[in-house]
Amino acid sequence: MSTLERAIAIAATAHAGTQDKAGAPYILHPLRVMMRVESLEAKMVAVLHDVVEDCREKGWDFARLESEGFGPAVLAGLRAVTKQADEEGKHSDPGYEEVYLRFVRRAAADPIGRQVKIADLEDNADLSRIASPTERDLQRVARYRRALELIRSLPDPRQG
Repeated sequence: MSTLERAIAIAATAHAGTQDKAGAPYILHPLRVMMRVESLEAKMVAVLHDVVEDCREKGWDFARLESEGFGPAVLAGLRAVTKQADEEGKHSDPGYEEVYLRFVRRAAADPIGRQVKIADLEDNADLSRIASPTERDLQRVARYRRALELIRSLPDPRQG
């Protein structure tokens, strides 16, 4: 069984050399998301939440994470918060909002995915990290806030 320390090391290696929209090391985003959730499994999902989606070219996929010893609940949470091929696209594409909200609903249906997606959206919606937000930044944050509102309106799968 893999550990939180291993998850952090994988995320740090996978995101090495990348920056966020504000120019900060990208690894800080998954670490902030990790600090917003409580359970050990949710923390592992949080710190790894962008690894498969953003680091496939570095060889990171679900099979590799499974071979690292991550258990079924962690892998299910990761699958829930990772966009599938039919959920990819540019935010400016016509109809993307509907596709994005479908992805958010899918993420929210998993007990860990819901917690991590809320934490991810809260961090992404924090404009304090961007010195001079552009109109595009404001539109992106508005989309994140709509997604947060949607998730919070949905039944929590942990409440079964």
